[in-house]
Amino acid sequence: MDTTQNEFDFESRIMDTEAIPEDTEQNDNPLRPKILDEYIGQEKVKQNLSIYMEAARQRKESLDHVLLYGPPGLGKTTLAGIIANEMGVSIRITSGPAIEKPGDLAALLTNLNPGDVLFIDEIHRLSRAVEEILYPSMEDFSIDIITGKGQMAASYHLPLPKFTLVGATTRAGQLTAPLRDRFGVVLRLELYSPQELATIIKRSAGILDIAIDDSGAEEIASRCRGTPRLANRLLKRVRDFAQVLSGGVITKENARTALQSLEIDELGLDQNDRRMLEAIIKYYKGGPVGLETLAAAIGEEAVTIEDVYEPYLMQIGFLSRTPRGRCITAAACAHLGYDFVGGANIKPTQQSLFGN
Repeated sequence: MDTTQNEFDFESRIMDTEAIPEDTEQNDNPLRPKILDEYIGQEKVKQNLSIYMEAARQRKESLDHVLLYGPPGLGKTTLAGIIANEMGVSIRITSGPAIEKPGDLAALLTNLNPGDVLFIDEIHRLSRAVEEILYPSMEDFSIDIITGKGQMAASYHLPLPKFTLVGATTRAGQLTAPLRDRFGVVLRLELYSPQELATIIKRSAGILDIAIDDSGAEEIASRCRGTPRLANRLLKRVRDFAQVLSGGVITKENARTALQSLEIDELGLDQNDRRMLEAIIKYYKGGPVGLETLAAAIGEEAVTIEDVYEPYLMQIGFLSRTPRGRCITAAACAHLGYDFVGGANIKPTQQSLFGN
């Protein structure tokens, strides 16, 4: 398969939890909660964060630096905006890959006002040179800038206003220890329950003026992989089907019809997920199979399989990694319509949901 085509397929997956232009096209996304009371789910995170912010307000100080980590699409950027709103300050948003040189970071830091929030998404992707500049900025609220070379070199020590750095990452393990230790508040965001997602869907439907009943919201929520970003994305797609085919009201029946047309099954697996699982069953008798071999068999990049497909399949117990390679599980075989009798003896019992 052509590499360009691979990249297109990957970017256009509706069930990809990474942000797509549709999710971020508006700076003022009306679906993003603005205050903590509007934020649904993550109760422990909200409880602790509200205490930290109230304590900082009472002391009239800036909030300690905050690290938010967890799978993509759970609301880390939204929480950063809420922190700024609750503290009554401005927020500057950037990402690790966008800060290429120490000078880029210096420009951001010197333009902050006292108490402001600097949000760095994908903070684990900061370069080492930029990270070294960030250490004194976070700890001492100062920055040292060196200009010129050789005998003409001069060092300038610039004090910075006290600010709050909010870092977000999907890979907390890739943060260096010196950077991780400089965050006073470390919060992990967990996947959402179907009940929480149904509440989010009904809230979003109200904002977007979409008619939906409880059973329709629950049907969509059950297929969202525990991720609010996917819940809002699927709501918009199901709305289109309901508008054209059934008068605009989203019910359980037309939500199910729409999601089957999108080839998203009751566990949130799409065609690409099922294609990979069935390749392991049909070509490698359930595994083990090496990552590169599997990538070649289904025409995907190995990094796409590892970063996009595998995490959710492992979370729901459909795939396991062993020293010898990837293996299918009995639960995955049952879901796809195969009998699992220990690896090499997997037999089809029925046609899968979408006839694959």
